[in-house]
Amino acid sequence: MRPAGPGNKESPHAYLSPKPGSDVRKTGAPLTGIVSVASRSELRKFIEYPYRKYRNDPLWVPPLLVSEWERFNVKRNPFFHHARMDLYLAMQGERVVGRIAAIDDDNHNEAHDDNLLFFGFFEAEDEDIGLQLFAAVESRARELGRALVRGPANPSMNDGSGFQIDAFDTFPYVMMPQNPPEYPCFAEAAGFEKAMDLYAWLFDVSSGPSERLSRLAERVRRRERLSIRSANMKRLEREARILKQVYNEAWELNWGFVKYTDAEFDHLVDELKLILEPDLALFLEIDGHTAAIAIAIPDVNQVLSRMNGRLLPWGIIKLLNRKRIIRRGRLPILGVMPEFRNRGLELVLIDEIARRGAVKGYTEGECSWVLESNSAMNRGIEAAGLERYKTYRLYQKPM
Repeated sequence: MRPAGPGNKESPHAYLSPKPGSDVRKTGAPLTGIVSVASRSELRKFIEYPYRKYRNDPLWVPPLLVSEWERFNVKRNPFFHHARMDLYLAMQGERVVGRIAAIDDDNHNEAHDDNLLFFGFFEAEDEDIGLQLFAAVESRARELGRALVRGPANPSMNDGSGFQIDAFDTFPYVMMPQNPPEYPCFAEAAGFEKAMDLYAWLFDVSSGPSERLSRLAERVRRRERLSIRSANMKRLEREARILKQVYNEAWELNWGFVKYTDAEFDHLVDELKLILEPDLALFLEIDGHTAAIAIAIPDVNQVLSRMNGRLLPWGIIKLLNRKRIIRRGRLPILGVMPEFRNRGLELVLIDEIARRGAVKGYTEGECSWVLESNSAMNRGIEAAGLERYKTYRLYQKPM
């Protein structure tokens, strides 16, 4: 079912997307302590709250503030071409004690014939505050006539998704969410139940691929007429078109997957090319056709953790020196075209990524995330010798 109402491409405020002429505070009025974000100063509180909440947490990685502002900017984030967000703050006097977003995504509902509202960007100092924040989103879902609330998605499944439910003593990899152990409990107390788990796999690349992985990958290499090439940065537009085609076709039938729009994909490429290492962006070809891709990126969280969210005055220098700091990489994109599946191509790509990562001085990597329902990919990754060490969970609640 397609949700009611057109995509809101223009807004009366550069960073918000309320319906023109509406009272944006009306939604939260019955919920004491919950206010709808309606001004730039309130948006600042929404964005900056985690920086205060986690300032003494050694495992928290503060994202760049400039990127966070862009994320909520209707004019600069192409996600808003087909979606709207209502943002809520939990207040105790003048003090922020929580936040949440209600996210209405036309493209998701159309792609999956759904009628749901997402929640995301959740933070709460205790369970009672969390329950009030969830209630605000549920109230908004009923106003819109939505049948289900699902999340967290920040703001979509193409971004950081799910509550981390284990491995809380580990340092997060780039572009992956993180949260305290109590957040899944808050969601369950509000009546949310598991919708889907997302797996993160860890592998040691300090000495290259394991002997077992190399042996399995070599069998596939001998059987298939394949070649592997690195991304050509001089032909980035062409490479991006190939990547988009493979990405959309390889993931098309996955639970919750929504194709990137052209604008969204261009935005993603603009972000990735700032940190992409071409020889870790691999295209596997068979008889001249791209059969599979693997894109690994340096874990810039190892740099961001030292910058407190700011590029100035020393953040830019730290970014420029990132090759001296970073010893980890994340494999966020590992996809095989449907007609080439079940032939072990993912083993070849993981083997090659591990070899190249070791040459660069990387000691470990993460392959994330993979749907728990993607049995074939999970079996292949496990066969490659990776360890499933972390799980993210999406929750949902019927209205």
